[in-house]
Amino acid sequence: MKKAQQWFDEYGVSHQNPTNKLIHWVCVPAIFFSVVGMLSAIPVSTLSGLVGERFAHGGTLLILIGSLFYLTMSIGIFIGMLLVSCLVLLGINALALLQIAPVWLICFTVFVLAWIGQFIGHHIEGAKPSFFKDLLFLLVGPAWLLGFIYRKLGIPY
Repeated sequence: MKKAQQWFDEYGVSHQNPTNKLIHWVCVPAIFFSVVGMLSAIPVSTLSGLVGERFAHGGTLLILIGSLFYLTMSIGIFIGMLLVSCLVLLGINALALLQIAPVWLICFTVFVLAWIGQFIGHHIEGAKPSFFKDLLFLLVGPAWLLGFIYRKLGIPY
């Protein structure tokens, strides 16, 4: 299995343009949040003993499965993405408590808008999104951004 830097290098090939990178800093976290949020509408009762009733849903299941992939990349990325994922779950819970609209509907809207942004960014870049080559790049995107933060802070991964 590829390690973090190998994934990041491969992902980075189609993410050179500064405008595309900026769009990714907004849209990748929005997509991550919105996917987990949409899946939070699907109860997974078998998780309730592990994570509690409030977080026993498809979004948590996706995070648990995705965490296994991050673990293969590196321990540092795994820990960082687990922390990010916990914040996402808390954010989705807070959004649900606000009762503005159904969480899945808010997240679906964010998802559509963020993907429009992603495709605009890749049009500017002149390169197809990486996930057209390998679906695992959908999980690499958030970790790629985390990798930038780690490098800026001098945290090894």
